[in-house]
Amino acid sequence: MKHFIIAILLLTTVFLSACNSIKVPKSTMDHKMSATPTNVVPTKSEWKIADHPKANEEIPISIFIKDKANQPIKSFETVHEKKMHLFIVSKDLSYFSHIHPKYKENGEFTITTTFPAGGDYKIIADFTPKGGGDSSIESHWQHVEGETATVEPLVPDQELTKVVDGKKVTLSFSQLTAGETLHLTFTITDAATNKPITDLQPYLGAMGHMVAMSADAEKYLHIHPMTTAGNGPKVIFMTIFPEAGVYKVWGQFKHDDKIFTVPFVIEVPKK
Repeated sequence: MKHFIIAILLLTTVFLSACNSIKVPKSTMDHKMSATPTNVVPTKSEWKIADHPKANEEIPISIFIKDKANQPIKSFETVHEKKMHLFIVSKDLSYFSHIHPKYKENGEFTITTTFPAGGDYKIIADFTPKGGGDSSIESHWQHVEGETATVEPLVPDQELTKVVDGKKVTLSFSQLTAGETLHLTFTITDAATNKPITDLQPYLGAMGHMVAMSADAEKYLHIHPMTTAGNGPKVIFMTIFPEAGVYKVWGQFKHDDKIFTVPFVIEVPKK
C-alpha cells in the first residue's frame, strides 16, 4: 500500500519545466490521493518594472499574465485567500519576501515593493487561472542598482533549531532523500518557557506556508501543510525534492496576530 501511495504522488506531482518549478498537488494537502494528472494551465508573462530600479526605493511592478496565444487571461482562482502569491529572493537566497499583488483585471497584477540592497533578485509569480487544477508559475530575474549586501554562503545548518520572534522552531524529516515523498515537520514552542505553542492562527487559510529553493534558485517549491488536528505545536508538510543538493527552506506561521518566518538550509542527499 505504501509503494502504491508513493507512486500516485509521483504521478500527480507537476514538474513545470519552463521555470524548473515543482508543485505538490492540492489534493495531497488534505490527505486525499488522486491518480488524475494535475491540470496546469500553460501561461506566458510580461513584466514591467522601472528602468534601473534602485535599492530602498519604492518600485512599482506590473505582471501581465497571458495564454499561449498571447491573449490576456482574465479570470483567476482565489488560492489561500489570494489570486497571486509573489515571492522575491536574492540570488544568494539571503533575502526572502512573500507578498500579494492586486489584480487590476485584464490579466494585470500590480504591486509596489522595495529591495533591501543592490544585486540580482528572482521574482516568482504563483497563480491559478480559472479552471486550473494547480498553480501556474512565471518568474523573472531583476537587477537592482545600489550598494550590494555581503554575499552569504549557503551552508547547510548543523542544528535544525532556530529562535525567531520568541519562538523556538525545530525542523525534522520522516526521511530526507531526493525524488522520494517525505514529511517535513516544524515543531514550535515558546523560546522562554519551552512550552508547546498550540494556538497558532491560520495564515492565508492554512496553519502555515513553506517555500523551498535550490541553491541556484532554479528549483522552487511552494507547499501548504497537511490537515492535522489542533493549532500546533507541529505543522507537517509533504513534498518531493526533485534533485539532490542544497536547498533553503522558509516556513511561515502566524501567532499573536504576527507573521514570523523561519529559514533553514538543508542538504538533500541522492536516492
